[in-house]
Parts: sequence; structure tokens; C-alpha cells
Amino acid sequence: MEILVVDDEQFALDNILLAIEKLNINANVAGFKKVSDALEYAYKHKIDIAFLDIEMRSVSGVELAKDLKKMYPSINLIFTTGYSEYALDALDLHASGYVLKPITTGKIKKELDELRYKTNTTEVKSKFRIVTFGNFMVYDGDTPIKFKYRKSLEVLAYLVDRKGAFASNGELIAALWEDDSDYEGRISYLNNIRADLKNTLTDLGYEDVVIRQRGHLAIDVKQVSCDYYDYLDGNPEAARGYHGEYMSQYSWAEITNGSLMRDLKKI
Repeated sequence: MEILVVDDEQFALDNILLAIEKLNINANVAGFKKVSDALEYAYKHKIDIAFLDIEMRSVSGVELAKDLKKMYPSINLIFTTGYSEYALDALDLHASGYVLKPITTGKIKKELDELRYKTNTTEVKSKFRIVTFGNFMVYDGDTPIKFKYRKSLEVLAYLVDRKGAFASNGELIAALWEDDSDYEGRISYLNNIRADLKNTLTDLGYEDVVIRQRGHLAIDVKQVSCDYYDYLDGNPEAARGYHGEYMSQYSWAEITNGSLMRDLKKI
């Protein structure tokens, strides 16, 4: 798969290229500041997806898109801009997507997941992997995800244990700080944790993993790969991975572990 990125501002170009790189997709990605260089590359390579800045000084992204469309009628055109008023121009060209700056990995992932013209390698598979048997860990592929706050990981663990059900702020505080009466102080800390979860996951392209409502959080179980969920679905490999330990670092997880232990004894 060939992805073309064109933006005449170096910082913006680098930002988009980095956002795509973080997704680890199977694609050749070429970035250009000059429209002439981009067209020369396009003549030599069949472009599947093009991220084009609409407002460039030499040639507008819309004009460049018309040239690319003539070459490759089924090209996926995704316009990037800091100005929403250009949306109609994008619609006229039957663009695949339209992204407002600043560009994030999450925004790029969303556009690649919803392309107008599908290619056989464009779907960005979730690499958000959760391990609950033993100590709780989360991974971006094979790389452990690090949060700013230690409690951020625990909040995520609690949401995983809830299996998609919403947890209120009060419930999270009661679970994470069992013997603490400083509710106002904990709410302030929990707000920092919520921001940490949002910023970290968005930067990695997983902004849809945690569902946010006013005063509540939940995990979208469809967005993750999790040994506990596989176990509940009857996956025999996941069942073999459980050896009597579940989120061992958290005391509140003992209830679920007790249930898993009872199931284990029945086998």
C-alpha cells in the first residue's frame, strides 16, 4: 500500500508522518513539501491514500487532489487543514476524509478505518493488548504502555474488570482509595488520571478504548485484545493461561479471581 503525504509546512508534514508511523501499518509512506515532487512520485507509484493539506502556498491541495484523481480514480483523498470552511471543497471531490489540525494518531487511525475505497491492507488492526492473568499490564503491540500516573493503570484495570459496564467517579475512588475520606482531593486526582488516560491513549491511536461520560468511565471491549475476555468466551488457549492469579497487584480484583478459581476447580 502506498500513502502520500503533502504539506508545505515542515512541522505539519513531520507531525502527520509521525502519526502514521505510530500505527505500524504495512505501507510505504512518502512525504513531500513540494507539489511537483509529490506528483513525480505519484507518476511512479500507485497511490492508495493521499493526505493533502488544502491550503498550500503554491498549489492548493484541492488542485493537487484533482490531478491525483485523474491518475487513480479510486484513490482515497484525505484533506488536512486548520480551517473547517474547506469541507465543501473536500465533499465535491468525494474525498474519503477531512481532518482538522492538529493531527493526532487517533484522527489518522479513524480515517484509515473508514476509507471510501477499501484496500486489502488498509484496516488498522487494534494492537491494544491487555494481560490480566498474573499482574495487570497493557501493551501497544509488544511495548508496555506507560502512563504519567501509577493510578492510571489501576483505573484502566478496574474498567477491564467491569467488562464494559460504566464505573462512576465515586466507585473508582472507593476501589482505588479504600480507606480514604478526602473525597474532594481524590476527585481532583481522578480528573488528572482521566486526562492522563485520554492523552496517552490518544497519542498512541487508541482514543476510542475508554468511553467517557460525565462522571463515568467504561472500556470498549470491542477495541481491545484481552486474555480475561478470551477466557470468558471459552477460548481454550486463554484458559490454559490462567494459573490462579488475576490482576495480582490489586486487592479489589480478589473477588473476580475467586470466581475464576472456582471455575478452575470444576475443570
